[in-house]
Amino acid sequence: MEFKIKNDIGTIYISEEVMLKVVGYAALECYGIVAMSSKRAKDGIVEWLGRENLSKGVQIHAVDDMIDVDLYIIVEYGISVTAVCAAIKEVVKYKLESMTGIQVRNVNITVEGIRI
Repeated sequence: MEFKIKNDIGTIYISEEVMLKVVGYAALECYGIVAMSSKRAKDGIVEWLGRENLSKGVQIHAVDDMIDVDLYIIVEYGISVTAVCAAIKEVVKYKLESMTGIQVRNVNITVEGIRI
């Protein structure tokens, strides 16, 4: 899936992979997040993903001219989960909108685990 941005000069096409990486890097900048995770649906096992697989811990859904972002993360033990999630939502929304020009409707976060 590609995202299109039209302006008076022409059209910009941004691949989904680029969008997923922008979200992944923005999320990892936030204090308290340890890693992105990917849940294997058939057996419920959570996989920790390194920086090379950031896009697997992120899902993007187009809704009209906006997008919804789903993140699957691992947080650090002893840190307020709600504070970490609030920070991630703000940073991801800001970075995605400022870098791509596409409006973000929702940022949904699923905490898959805590690292001690």
